[in-house]
Amino acid sequence: MSTLAEIEEAVAKLPTEQFSELLRKMQERDAETWDREMEEDAKSGRLDALHARLEQENAGEPEVPLDDFLDQGKFPQAL
Repeated sequence: MSTLAEIEEAVAKLPTEQFSELLRKMQERDAETWDREMEEDAKSGRLDALHARLEQENAGEPEVPLDDFLDQGKFPQAL
C-alpha cells in the first residue's frame, strides 16, 4: 500500500481534469460519510439534547418553510 506521502506526490502530478475528478469523488465520499454519521447520531439519540435545546430556544417562534428561511438570509447565531 502507498504511504500518504506517495499518494500526495501522485496527486500533485495529476493533470487538472483528473485532479478535479478526484476532488469531486473525495467530496462526494466526505458528504456520504457525514450523512451516515448524522443518521447514526440521530438514531442513537446523540442529537436529542441539541434538538431539545433548539426547540426550547425557538419556542413561540413562527415556523418558516426552509426555502423561505434561506431566501431571507436570516441565519441563527452559532450554537
